[in-house]
Amino acid sequence: MKPPIQSDPPTPGLSPLELAQDVLARIEKANEYARNRKSRFRRRAVSIRLVALALSATSTIILGLQNLDGWTGTAFALVAIVTVVSALEPFFAWRSLWVLMEEVQSRFYRLRDDLGFYVASTPPEQLDVEVIRAKFDDYQRVWDLVGQRWLEYRRADESSGKSGG
Repeated sequence: MKPPIQSDPPTPGLSPLELAQDVLARIEKANEYARNRKSRFRRRAVSIRLVALALSATSTIILGLQNLDGWTGTAFALVAIVTVVSALEPFFAWRSLWVLMEEVQSRFYRLRDDLGFYVASTPPEQLDVEVIRAKFDDYQRVWDLVGQRWLEYRRADESSGKSGG
């Protein structure tokens, strides 16, 4: 999973305040990315669960109507569809990705709050570039976590003979 496309790299020689604002803007952009992805993955995960539930319930009801051979055939078809639909969730890992985006978003919020508090509580002329750099390094570690976890999900798919989105 790649981070959102960043704008141009920061201009060399930024003041500590401008540098902090640049890092804050990057964190906000990353948080928006995580929020959007989390929402998409959550919708997909919930949709798959609801479809599987509806098909399973329908097939069970139809199987209960044992006097009708046509219905029984339909029920068995629905059971087969439930199996396919249920296989989609682990294949695409939408729930896992949704939970990952929830975690990432929490880390970005914390990072934004920490850096925002530092900037707000420190006079501009006393801002330390090293503190800002440390927050930027934390920001990079969050993206490293996202990439690492995404690769773990892909490897799990490959080891079980699957591939997908």
